[in-house]
Amino acid sequence: MALPCRTNLKFLFRFIRNFNPPKRSLCTAVCPDKKDPTGGGLVFSGIQPTGVPHLGNYLGALVNWVALQNQYPSVLYSIVDMHSITQPQDPAQLRNNILDMAASLLACGINPEKAILFQQSQVSEHAELSWILSCLTSMPRLRHLPQWKMKSKQKNEGSVGLYTYPVLQAADILLYKSTHVPVGEDQVQHLELAQDLARIFNNRYGGSTQKVKSLRDPSAKMSKSDPQAMATISITDPPDDVALKIRRAVTDFTSEVTFDPETRPGVSNLVTIHAAVAAISVEEAVLQAKGLDTGAYKTLVSEAVIQRLTPIREEIQRLRSDRAHLEALLARGNSSARELAAPVLAEVRHRVGFC
Repeated sequence: MALPCRTNLKFLFRFIRNFNPPKRSLCTAVCPDKKDPTGGGLVFSGIQPTGVPHLGNYLGALVNWVALQNQYPSVLYSIVDMHSITQPQDPAQLRNNILDMAASLLACGINPEKAILFQQSQVSEHAELSWILSCLTSMPRLRHLPQWKMKSKQKNEGSVGLYTYPVLQAADILLYKSTHVPVGEDQVQHLELAQDLARIFNNRYGGSTQKVKSLRDPSAKMSKSDPQAMATISITDPPDDVALKIRRAVTDFTSEVTFDPETRPGVSNLVTIHAAVAAISVEEAVLQAKGLDTGAYKTLVSEAVIQRLTPIREEIQRLRSDRAHLEALLARGNSSARELAAPVLAEVRHRVGFC
């Protein structure tokens, strides 16, 4: 099995699309330093419509998504609404969240002329392939995945959907014969499950990251579900809110700005944010902070974040006012995704014996 390689802010797993005779494989992992044998590659990734993205989503994933759409000939980004209902959702709010996420992705730089942006639930092949793959998955394998352990413990129980959602995630990836799958470090074991399921299917039927941390608890990543309002910066936060949250960010009693995530996680988190939004190195960010105490440095970081997020916030506001445009864009993306998914699932159906 190939090891994950760090690329920019995320892990990027590579798969070979090898679904035609004689090998007839869904996909097989390869070493990340080898060239893509197809001469191009297909990138797939998804994001849940659980609210407007926060700064951690933007810097940790979306900036990378924009770069990837300019590097690869085939790119699909999915608003994975089926994943989101593993937790209770208000239907009306979910519908609004889907359009808000579409607006946010467009405002952050996703170009529908370069990448297919679509809504997962509107491509039914995802659900059908997930069911087929779930029949190849053991319960002990899913039970030991860290996401299930963590989320079920938080709720003292968990739904069947939460238990099996890594299988749906595998179906998302394999349905398009994805060669490149950018994910966060916490999803690496789910990528390994996708690789294993591809091998199991083929045997049976033939054929990296700098995480943005919480502003209130730098030992945890920034999260939309954090109960502390001051912990997370939304990309739609107005400038005053951004400044307030950064001003109240947890640091320490040393006034000098240095980068040492082990001993100074709070200040180092601010340096990481500054470097990312300003598109400079960590070393350059520390150099710019020379002579500033942490209070003054927070002002510098606030200004950099506000400068980066303001045009995105304004574009989201503009796009939100045109629901018809967002719905039409997603409809086109849904159609394009179905065109790619249908022949893959047709071959799966044939191999399984459905037709």
